[in-house]
Amino acid sequence: MCKCTYRQSAVQSRGSNMAGVLFEDIFNVKDIDPEGKKFDRVSRLHCESESFKMDLILDINSWLYPMELGDKFRLVLATTLREDGYPDGNEWNPMEQEGSRADSFEYVMSGKVYRIEGDEASNEPSSRLSAYVSFGGLLMRLQGDANNLHGFEIDQHMYLLMKKLAF
Repeated sequence: MCKCTYRQSAVQSRGSNMAGVLFEDIFNVKDIDPEGKKFDRVSRLHCESESFKMDLILDINSWLYPMELGDKFRLVLATTLREDGYPDGNEWNPMEQEGSRADSFEYVMSGKVYRIEGDEASNEPSSRLSAYVSFGGLLMRLQGDANNLHGFEIDQHMYLLMKKLAF
């Protein structure tokens, strides 16, 4: 309970009005599978965020959610799918008795943070961090200013929500 309250207040202090949200920004797809395609139905996206200038490498199921070079999408990383920010027990709500944050997105994955790294090139406390998350084997690396990743913790459960934007 305390962790949820802490995360909620940390998000609110950044000016977000969405409880339970760890990170949110608009991303542009800069490259797709630059090292070549490794799996038939998976693409590795290399993206840059508009507001926070974060770098994102993200594996997606390209058969379910095809992306193209130049696509723009909204990405939200959240600890719960509940709009009120309360923990959801990491379970999907099959009865659909309550609205879900996922209702306004096109692609949703559930995963766990498995590594957080700082910039080892510097002797000072790191100003840049990288957070690594596995979504059932589909990997994500979000890298950038440490202030944008301060709510991330090892073994933390999170949801990734995406929606393409028309521009």
